[in-house]
Amino acid sequence: MKLIEIDKKRYRQHLNQIIVGFIACFLIISLILGQFFIMLFAAQDGSGDNFWLNFSGVALALVLSLGIINKYKTHHFMSEVFYVWQLKQQINFIYRKLKTVKSKAFSDVDIDALIILSFYYKACRQLYNLDDNTITLSSLAREEDTLLEFIRANNLSINSEDYQQQFIKDV
Repeated sequence: MKLIEIDKKRYRQHLNQIIVGFIACFLIISLILGQFFIMLFAAQDGSGDNFWLNFSGVALALVLSLGIINKYKTHHFMSEVFYVWQLKQQINFIYRKLKTVKSKAFSDVDIDALIILSFYYKACRQLYNLDDNTITLSSLAREEDTLLEFIRANNLSINSEDYQQQFIKDV
């Protein structure tokens, strides 16, 4: 995965619109399906509990709404949101093996592990800035500085753009 610069304002605007659209779509489909199931399957005399019919409508509405999001995830309007979603997945994927990656990077001077760390810190910085998470930026900057000092001290050339998910699987 390559890091790309995205417009924070546009990302936030599109994310908010997608969230509102999803909620509205989910709500409308839930109500329609719930009423439709009640009309089809409920007791004609009005007695009985319609909980499971309403629940079925909500469950099916959730599946349909997620299907709509999944179908249009590559649409130009959703490009920033989809990119950030993928970025979060990569960060989480790395985070699960971060202890091993750091050990290999600093103990074994493993180039792939150093590339992973470089990518991880840059990706986290981008994500934190997009999500206005300024609390953890200082600790991230310290860790990134430690990595850069280690790279300079060992006269290495590391480029985070060389990152590939396969590196994590190999660690």
